Amino acid sequence: MMRGRRGRHHTDTGAGPLMLPMPHGYVKENWLWEANDQCPSVELSHDRQEVYFHTDPVLESCGTAGVRGDTGFLQGEHYWEIEFLEPPSGLSVMVGVGTSRVSLCARSFQYLNLLGLDGDSWGLSYKGNICHAGSSKQYTEPFYEEGTLIGVHLNMEQGTLTFYKDRQNLGLAFTGLHKVQLPLYPMVSSTSPGTELALRLRYCTLPTLEERCLSTLAHNLTQKDSADLLPLPAVVRWKLKTWKNWDLLRQER
Repeated sequence: MMRGRRGRHHTDTGAGPLMLPMPHGYVKENWLWEANDQCPSVELSHDRQEVYFHTDPVLESCGTAGVRGDTGFLQGEHYWEIEFLEPPSGLSVMVGVGTSRVSLCARSFQYLNLLGLDGDSWGLSYKGNICHAGSSKQYTEPFYEEGTLIGVHLNMEQGTLTFYKDRQNLGLAFTGLHKVQLPLYPMVSSTSPGTELALRLRYCTLPTLEERCLSTLAHNLTQKDSADLLPLPAVVRWKLKTWKNWDLLRQER
């Protein structure tokens, strides 16, 4: 049980059976909202699982604010859920992902869809539209209810992003995210005073033994052609040289 900022008790929602959109072999993740790089219009709960927007009783909302998770994802499948502790309202309340280049604060008195404003973020608004690179299109019906649970399934192996509402699949929202070659962070944003959102489930897939071995080998090689010098079967050297995450590894270095 968790206590919201307004003193009311909130429990994990019972919306639908727990059937994760991933194959067997997943584990819980423990990432939280990032406390060291946030907009002044954002407050976090002590455990960094709840986020409160535009809490100043005098100024209320003077623009658009966002917050990102403290962990970014380059590979694997990840699923998390965001609960709306208050009914969403205002111009924009969004759930999605973005790179570290996304600004978490819009200019004063700018009210906009922060996630999807440019090519570095992808978002779903409570009004039912999805946004990316400045474009918006209708994706699902709006949702206005307190307790709404929005699930986010980020598949970095296929480069896809899919949203769920109360654990019901809303369909594929975005593709091509694996081409970004930068870590993607969970993000939420809001223009409205009194917006309260809470982290719920956080899961990721377990990498296979082969994926872990290839990752360990690649991280210890300066370049992929060095694989030819290893005393390994030819098929293993070929798999290592054609490992799909070489470009991401080069970006990290």
